[in-house]
Amino acid sequence: MDTPIYDFIENYKSSNISRFHMPGHKGYKFIGCEDADITEIEGADVLSMADGIIARSQANASRLFCTGQTFYSTEGSSLCIKAMLMSVLIDTRLKERCGREYVLAARNVHRSMIDACALIDIDVKFIGCMASGSICNSSILPDDVEKYLKNLEKNGKKNYPMAVYITSPDYLGNIVDIAGIAAICERYFIPLVVDNAHGAYLTFLEKNLHPIKLGAAMCCDSAHKTLPVLTGGAYLHIAEKYKERYTEFAKKSLALFGSTSPSYLILQSLDLCNRYISDGYQDKLKDCIDSIDKVKNYLKQNKIPVLDTEPLKIVINMAKIGYTGFEAKNSMREYGIECEYADYQFVVLMATPENTSIDFERIKKWGSSIRRKDSLKLPQVCNTTPERKLTIREAVIAPSEIIDIKDSVGRICAQETVSCPPAIPIVVCGEVINENTVKLLEMYNIKNVCVVSLVK
Repeated sequence: MDTPIYDFIENYKSSNISRFHMPGHKGYKFIGCEDADITEIEGADVLSMADGIIARSQANASRLFCTGQTFYSTEGSSLCIKAMLMSVLIDTRLKERCGREYVLAARNVHRSMIDACALIDIDVKFIGCMASGSICNSSILPDDVEKYLKNLEKNGKKNYPMAVYITSPDYLGNIVDIAGIAAICERYFIPLVVDNAHGAYLTFLEKNLHPIKLGAAMCCDSAHKTLPVLTGGAYLHIAEKYKERYTEFAKKSLALFGSTSPSYLILQSLDLCNRYISDGYQDKLKDCIDSIDKVKNYLKQNKIPVLDTEPLKIVINMAKIGYTGFEAKNSMREYGIECEYADYQFVVLMATPENTSIDFERIKKWGSSIRRKDSLKLPQVCNTTPERKLTIREAVIAPSEIIDIKDSVGRICAQETVSCPPAIPIVVCGEVINENTVKLLEMYNIKNVCVVSLVK
């Protein structure tokens, strides 16, 4: 497969031209990659209105992912999420509606989704709840979506959600029944939008499990999470069926929220990834999954509780054998392993075909060193949605202050408070902090929270 962006820049590097344009390093190597770092010079195309080498590269990606349209992002899935919701909002405004626009979503959304709601002033209504006390997982079934929509229909309400929004896979590797939810959305003429940040590779499994294949209208993939792409590289995919409906809105929205100085290093990385995928990636992926499965089976034989997850994750419930995920994270470092994520209960490892046999052997050695203890007693948390007092936008732009979580019960959240990873808000802007919220904040070692200032 051709690599038009990469080839253009390679030719430019060899031209020995005097660079009287940005960036300021002029191609001089300070960290080593500067000669390939350019801006929108003649022939390099413009990401926000691509009609040259970037457009050709995006078309290559679209063919590989079997989409109607694929756009690049150099600002991760965060930009794609904002653009997807804005696209749906523009489309919604073209139709006759009643009431405020809102999205129906599972609770485990990434904070960029809440940021998007604040920016475009829409609401979010949550269905389902966090499972096992983890903010990462929100168990949502097709029946949950259908029940919500049926209740609206039965009560004669016309204000259907402008979209259903699902995060799948989540940080703990759980995959939702996208096909089942998509079928219900189709019945109600509501687009399904999926945060597939952790699942770019799903297209290339023996059975294609990518959200676009399973019926989503749009989805975002963080290419850098599971493919050999520089951090920040991502895709916004539009299904063929929705191409005419959303393509122009998506282009407009990406330009609205995105930087006018996209990284050409990331664009080259996305461009080269097309060739990587087309050149035997499926076989590499299969071999990698086989290696991961062997590691999982080895850990299970050693009585280590490995969760049943998406293929490229190894997720261990350390609390069941007497350790916190934080303790596991530290002990793994002694074996030369740096994990993706850890909390009070779980530790998460993410692998790709670029991991070596040495990497997998280290996990086995670590596993063989673990001595089981009695399971940890986990805090009892009620997974109820906090009361909402303000819209997301009202809370975000209100005067605010930082206070100790111990003093926060009854106060209104003004800003999401959670580290990245997993960047999943425990309490959402505009919601009232309650005692249950405080317990969750404490579980994730959060000491302070941003709240709306009290009127004096």
